[in-house]
Amino acid sequence: MRKTLLATALLSTIAMAHAADAPDRLDPVVVTASRFATPLDQVLAPVTVIAREDIGRLQPLSVQDVLAGLPGVSFSNAGGLGQQTSLFMRGTNSSHTLVLVDGVRVGTVGAGLPAYEQLPVEQIDRIEVVRGPRSALYGSDAIGGVIQIFTRHGEAGQAPAPTLSITGGSHGYTAGQVGVSGGTAHGWYNASLGGQYTSGINACRVGAATAFAGCFTDEPDRDAYRTYNGALSGGYRWDDGTELTGSWLRAKGDIAYDGDFQNVTRRSQQVAGARLAFDAMADWRMSLSVGQNQDRADNYLDGAGKTLDFVNYGVDKARVGYLYSKRNQASWQNDIALTKNQVLSAGVDFQQEKLESDTAYLADSRDNTGVFALYRGVFGAHELELSARHDHNSQFGNHTTGSAAYGFRFGNGMKVTASYGTAFHAPTFNDEFYPYGAPVNLNPEKSRTTEVGLSARPGIWNWAVNAYSTDVDDLIGFDASFLPINVSKARIRGLEGQVGADVDGWHLRGYLTFQQPENRDSGAQEDNQLARRPRRIARADIDRDLGAFTLGGSVNAAGDSYDDAANTRRLGGYATADIRATWHVARDWSVQGRVANVADKRYETAAFYNQLGRTYYLTLRYSPIR
Repeated sequence: MRKTLLATALLSTIAMAHAADAPDRLDPVVVTASRFATPLDQVLAPVTVIAREDIGRLQPLSVQDVLAGLPGVSFSNAGGLGQQTSLFMRGTNSSHTLVLVDGVRVGTVGAGLPAYEQLPVEQIDRIEVVRGPRSALYGSDAIGGVIQIFTRHGEAGQAPAPTLSITGGSHGYTAGQVGVSGGTAHGWYNASLGGQYTSGINACRVGAATAFAGCFTDEPDRDAYRTYNGALSGGYRWDDGTELTGSWLRAKGDIAYDGDFQNVTRRSQQVAGARLAFDAMADWRMSLSVGQNQDRADNYLDGAGKTLDFVNYGVDKARVGYLYSKRNQASWQNDIALTKNQVLSAGVDFQQEKLESDTAYLADSRDNTGVFALYRGVFGAHELELSARHDHNSQFGNHTTGSAAYGFRFGNGMKVTASYGTAFHAPTFNDEFYPYGAPVNLNPEKSRTTEVGLSARPGIWNWAVNAYSTDVDDLIGFDASFLPINVSKARIRGLEGQVGADVDGWHLRGYLTFQQPENRDSGAQEDNQLARRPRRIARADIDRDLGAFTLGGSVNAAGDSYDDAANTRRLGGYATADIRATWHVARDWSVQGRVANVADKRYETAAFYNQLGRTYYLTLRYSPIR
């Protein structure tokens, strides 16, 4: 851990030392922070952007491989590739991060959690990670932050370009992806199909049954995973600026795990959306969008030595439960340029959630309407952003959130920021409507965050440091009768930094987080560390272009954490290292190799759940250079 922190600190020192001599570059544009396109240098919230080039260099197998170790981001995984995965942003709960795919909210309405493990990484073009409260723009769930995933797309005027990748590796890992993208003078399109399989590892280690922890059973077998995915996207832009876009993404797969009552799940999730944007007036851009997210899970029970092949499509004799959820959404947004340096954005969001299950929930649908507005102004060296939102939910009533942010840019390009924001998380169907006997009438979980930051993007280098304090009230817990109640409080204080550069064939990225995620309830657990959230997180990525070759490596590290709220079951800290190489065989062909967890480190992010040891992967890729 200390070596990783030292490496990150050195990267930061190099960045600041070279900043003054670096040439200027075109600043990237982000959408998620303000709900409209904004140059990254003008965004007042802390943001990390992962581009397709970064994903290609990392050679990840999952979204977790891409996001783990980013500022404020930690994961808990239940036994390897494809197993249940939870993300904790800035020490908040796993349900306190809003996830969007091409602007559409994703996640089951039962537990309120997205299936990170099933999002196909080969279909991703770009990821924007916005840290801090954004409920004033997006409504529920955006306490810790917002993650938006943009899928691959074509470009107008692009000739048809096929893509292909085939991967093999440890534990019977095989994966493939084939697609084509292109465009016309005004339109563009993309279509892609892919799949992934691994025979897996034993997800839950032996001893869980006697310890009455983890999966609560002993099934010493391999827990396999397979999934198939498809994606379509397209758009058309008229000469007057009117633009129509649409996207569709579907992933369906089977996952085996360890459990007494169920141990195989067939799960599918689908995201679809469309957006129409046009100029209502010269300085008034209006957009209308619709979207839908479906999440379906069928649970089965098989004996020891289970395989994925016993599940017979259309035959439910082995099925022991199911949960289907659907979320429909629609938005109307208006972006108005008041002056050259002032923008007003306002709109309305509508969302309808439905649930179907073998368990008789007390209610199976609800809807939410939110009205929001954002003002942004730049006055010389001063930048100001104000936002507010009012949500009406058919379950819990009304809730209002807001935020204010200020930035000052020094003459050398360095910028200091300060912000305050409120956010909330609505009780899920599992919280409120599970058949406890009667609705429990919970209140939303609420947060308040204060933050200061310092950043600069001089030329090829970029760096940022942010300090924050978040208080969360009315956290949902359980009483003596195991009924959910609003009882808990938490305080998270943190310091996070990032640095990056692309210079002279080097690609350097460094991330560092110090956080204190603490329980603030009075009683035996007061000041305890929140479960499965380490106090220290670090990551460094270093890659070097050498003619036809690119060589690189990554180090991920996390400090100690605890598996339980009582802090009786400790999860030890760890550091893992990956090495990778790419051979550009020809203009459009490449061969990639990666060794993950080189030192074969044994560690757990959830008690009794194994993680992959040393693994090897080899990929053949065809991707025409545009």
